[in-house]
Amino acid sequence: MLTTVAVRGYRSLREVVLPFGPLTVITGANGTGKSSVYRALRLLADCGRGEVIASLAAEGGLQSARWAGPDTANRPVELELGYAADDVGYLVDLGLPVPSSSMFDRDPHLKREAVFAGPSLRPASTLVQRDGPTAYRCGDAGGRQELTRSLPSYRSVLTEFADPAQLPELAAVRDRLRGWRFYDGFRADAAAPARRPQVGTRAPRLADDGSNLAAAIQTIIEAGSGAGAEELGRAVAGAFDGASLSVLSTGGLFELQMHQPGMRRPLRITELSDGTLRFLLWAAALLAPDPPSLMVLNEPENSLHPDLIEPLAGLIRGAAARTQVVVVSHSAALTEHLGPERALIELTKRDGATVVAGQGLLDAPAWHWGSR
Repeated sequence: MLTTVAVRGYRSLREVVLPFGPLTVITGANGTGKSSVYRALRLLADCGRGEVIASLAAEGGLQSARWAGPDTANRPVELELGYAADDVGYLVDLGLPVPSSSMFDRDPHLKREAVFAGPSLRPASTLVQRDGPTAYRCGDAGGRQELTRSLPSYRSVLTEFADPAQLPELAAVRDRLRGWRFYDGFRADAAAPARRPQVGTRAPRLADDGSNLAAAIQTIIEAGSGAGAEELGRAVAGAFDGASLSVLSTGGLFELQMHQPGMRRPLRITELSDGTLRFLLWAAALLAPDPPSLMVLNEPENSLHPDLIEPLAGLIRGAAARTQVVVVSHSAALTEHLGPERALIELTKRDGATVVAGQGLLDAPAWHWGSR
């Protein structure tokens, strides 16, 4: 489980260190940095896939994404991300290269990476270190095993050396990051992927765009223990006055249907309201038979009727008993229904920078950035 996430130099996040629990809610007024935290988590996940440079380029490059507050004049352009967990943690430092003749000289470079044990990066807890083109494994008593002296600045140590047999710590971090799932504002319009029949294959997790909704629901229904199917049935019946779901297979194409008491025929997926479809998408994501190690939900309450907030909260609480869940939300009702077991992080602004409300120096989790 992640215990700490730290971000420095990204948009309004001049420097934040966030404590995470099994169920964490990140809330705050509009413009306080909730979306920046969500996007920073996505950038961390992209490090495991080797896609962080492309993702930053899509945001306008490091110059656009960096913190632009008053203390940047004499500091190098850098963006630092990291997390600590109950086993191993990871830190990455991205910066701009020295100007050159390359047409890619605006791409951010991976300046530094570290995999470490414990709550924060320390010399004694470092397992693998990357400084510029040099990467090495740290041994007992300060010894080092060199991995390479020529690691390209656009390649991560996670993607180049994560061999489960030789470097299991790197493989563990890479696989964890690649497994994180992010769900953000499912489409529900007439052309939404979830409304189209799809070739049915077993789907232990809902796709990011919800395109395999029918297959994901059928997978929940057929899953071994049956607990997910029962929870799905209770959630749908409670939210929609005794309704139930079934999946129709026509020539291998799956289509979701809803059965409602008093209706002579089931409603097809194309007939469901936008709010109903979104609730079913959240249910399929949260009841995944093979949940990821981290599931991040961005404003799941959007476009839902107020009566659906409590059933949604019940699904989120159930998911948090099986995996770690982070909810980014400005809904007071959803936060209240998630109950006292959730960890609440309220963001606010101070001098243009995002800070955690009420967090002092002694309240923040232990964290150490190190240096280049």
